[in-house]
Amino acid sequence: MKSFPIIAGLSGLIFITGILFVVSCSSRNTGAQNTSREIQKNQNSPESAKDSVKSKTIDSLTQWYEDTSHHFVFLTWDDGPQSPGTRNCRTVFKELGVKASFFAVGFNILNKERELLMDSIRRDYPALLLVNHGFSHAMNNRYQKFYSPASIDTALNDFLHNERLMQITEKIIRFPGHNTWAVNGMISGQLTKKPLVHRLDSMGYQVIGWDTEWRGSSKTNAPRESATEMANRVVAQLSSGDTRVPGAVVLLSHDRYFAHADAVDSLRTFIQLLQADPRIHFETIDHFRELHQIRRSKGTIN
Repeated sequence: MKSFPIIAGLSGLIFITGILFVVSCSSRNTGAQNTSREIQKNQNSPESAKDSVKSKTIDSLTQWYEDTSHHFVFLTWDDGPQSPGTRNCRTVFKELGVKASFFAVGFNILNKERELLMDSIRRDYPALLLVNHGFSHAMNNRYQKFYSPASIDTALNDFLHNERLMQITEKIIRFPGHNTWAVNGMISGQLTKKPLVHRLDSMGYQVIGWDTEWRGSSKTNAPRESATEMANRVVAQLSSGDTRVPGAVVLLSHDRYFAHADAVDSLRTFIQLLQADPRIHFETIDHFRELHQIRRSKGTIN
């Protein structure tokens, strides 16, 4: 998130909730067996993958979180809309039936095509989620000024303006350029002392960081790590518990790195590698464990 360019596998599990209704669940995706052997590719049908993006019931998702045999991967892609990367990523996510979240930047809506793309992602929920990365990407990467106490009102309005412009319904934000968390008063990461973090937290916003990053090359504008390297890294972190929430990995990457066919193939392979293990499920970031608990306590889970 340093630059600011202009530019299922498995059939859904069925859970019976009381006597009210039956809903197919979405994030039953399979992933890598372990890091000591090669991860096998998923070979489930595209049709069954599409079925897996439907919402879970409150009870089923909560039960999965309480069962430590289940692991969760949150794909969070920043800086969109960026053509053609954003569209390519959306296509792969939908094709493979995995859930993902797009942290979008309002200033990048340069034309009607990109506006319509954001509309499509918004309508894709609960398969895909549109969330807030600010309008100006921290004044076009001027981080020190953007996060300074003197700019708190400007920075706050930057996020609020982006929320209105993009019609973002969830009060979920990611800070450009900084790995910071603020969830229900629990603040950690790089900007814990900045007034902006505390102001947003007091307003009921959740600031989301990340556990690991699929980085991009500044020269090629393509992913640095291979699909296998990233899949192994995710599985290792799930196994070690070296994440904010044990059993869950929040993965950061950027739309622009997936503009070309070879990068798109790498993204597809990465997901398929993780889809080979029934322990791994993909979810949108609004269902991150801490946020899910908040939503459940307020009775706002859909």
